[in-house]
Amino acid sequence: MPVDLQQLVTYTDELLQASRFSDYCPNGLQVQGRPGVQRIVSGVTACQLLLDAAAELEADLVLVHHGFFWRGEAQPVVGMKRRRLGTLLRHDMSLLAYHLPLDAHPELGNNARLGALLGILDPEHLDAASPESVGSVGRLPQPLRAADLVARLESLTGRAPLHIGDPGRPVQRIAWCIGAAQSYIGAAVAAGADLFLTGEASEQTVHIAREEGLQFVAAGHHATERYGVQALGEHLAARYGLEHRYVDIDNPV
Repeated sequence: MPVDLQQLVTYTDELLQASRFSDYCPNGLQVQGRPGVQRIVSGVTACQLLLDAAAELEADLVLVHHGFFWRGEAQPVVGMKRRRLGTLLRHDMSLLAYHLPLDAHPELGNNARLGALLGILDPEHLDAASPESVGSVGRLPQPLRAADLVARLESLTGRAPLHIGDPGRPVQRIAWCIGAAQSYIGAAVAAGADLFLTGEASEQTVHIAREEGLQFVAAGHHATERYGVQALGEHLAARYGLEHRYVDIDNPV
């Protein structure tokens, strides 16, 4: 049986504590579709390819990490924005999006899921003074060559990460923050990490890693943010007896 859209949205807002985050976009229901939800399609970003796939799968709701209406973007609904919104409205599909709340959730979040999948134990906030921050630091069960951890990450994500450092050097204390968090490298150094893992790299992060003696890995923004939305979709499907399908739209960045 379909679940009421507003009931599902209210539950998910509360589960992720969406109201406590000051974010770059609205979190929660961004586009309202039909009132009953039976089939959820999830993906990282509400791009046109994902929306087309959701329409083909006859989704009632599209669940994403990167939605619409970002701070600082142009407001007119023209061009690409019009086409995306038109697809949702034409097929009466809702768009439900959570950015920082989904990054930070301690069980279903992008950061928590990536750490768990890599076998990192005892995660703590990378910035202890800011408990709402996303970055984490933890430990592997035993020291591992940096090259072996990178290989584990490549197997998990299906893409070759960028690794700056000595492949043969052992690492155990791991700091990580998914997405575009290369600026957290200083916090990783301060936390005594052997290796810092994130999604993207900037020119200066290479020099910082080399000069601080820190292994640095950039595994892709999209690749590191795939796991939270899948976990959330599965959680909602199990709770409400719904169908859920994750669709991965390849993105090399």
